[in-house]
Formats: sequence, structure tokens, C-alpha cells
Amino acid sequence: MSVMANDCEGPLYTVEDLEGMPDDGRRYELVDGALHVSPAPGYRHQKVVVKLIVLLDGACPNGLEVLTAPFAVRPSTTLELQPDVLVARCEDLTEKLLPVAPVLAVEVLSPSTAVHDLNTKKAVYERLGVESYWVVDPGELALTAFELDAGGRYEQVAEVKGDDAFDATVPFPVRVVPAELLGPLRK
Repeated sequence: MSVMANDCEGPLYTVEDLEGMPDDGRRYELVDGALHVSPAPGYRHQKVVVKLIVLLDGACPNGLEVLTAPFAVRPSTTLELQPDVLVARCEDLTEKLLPVAPVLAVEVLSPSTAVHDLNTKKAVYERLGVESYWVVDPGELALTAFELDAGGRYEQVAEVKGDDAFDATVPFPVRVVPAELLGPLRK
């Protein structure tokens, strides 16, 4: 279950508040001062993240870096997200966080985070100018990819399932086959 601990009349949280959150395995994120809390991800989710990291890191050119959560994307004091996987320009990274938009953000859906990932986070990544946003659904063995169009809006550029391949060009060439992200866990 994803919990949003803010409403229009409630207090706004800042990244300073996040630093005081317990280290309890949950993911704490801020969207425009609203606190979003998600439980620790499960086995299938983590397996997909590991496979994506290996795949992306193997194809990643010099000048870019592939990282996994928890690693903060913190462009302001009231906005901090932790994509499951991100690709960033090396020069943009600090030791603790990414203060600007990554070039790729990937979210792996969990029952507790799907609505947040498909709506709120997608809108925030678009607003920040994240060039490419991928959503992986381990239950459906599917990957949906969005890229910014000339007007700065996300356009769906691919939706692949099972053994179908997504040949990404942004942020760099890489082939992703959803069924291969689960290996022996595949249905």
C-alpha cells in the first residue's frame, strides 16, 4: 500500500523531513511536499530490477551512469523521488543524490505502487524533463516506454510483452525483452 501523508490543507514536507524518517525498509518520497510511503518491494520486483541493472549497465556508454534505488532524484526541497532504476549523466551526479532530472527513469510495478508509478510519478518525470520513462510490469511480463515529444509531453513509443523485444534508442541503444527480466520466475 502506498500512503500519501498530505492533502491540500496539510503540512508540506521537505527533504529535511525525509532525513528524519526511520530506516525501516520503506521508500519515502516527496511530490510537491506530499509524503508518499511505500513498503519494501517483493522478490519478483527486485529480480526485475537486478536484471535491468545488469542489462543497462552492460550497454551504458561512457558519460552516463546506471543506478538503482535507493538513490534520490532531488531537484528541489519539496520533491524527491527514488526511481527503481535510473540513468544519469555522470557530471550531474553528486555523492548523495541527483539534483536534476535523470535521462531515464524506470519504475517496476508492485501492487502497492502501480497507481502512483503510472500517474503521479509519470507526471512528475514528464514535468522534470526526464527524456525516457519506462514502466515494467512483472506480473504481465510487459514494458511500456514513454519519451518526451517536441512539446515536452510523454508519448508512448513502445509496449512489449513476453518474448517481444523493445529496442530502445534513448538514452542509448539496448534491447529489453520483458520475459527475460524474470528468468526462472517467468510464468
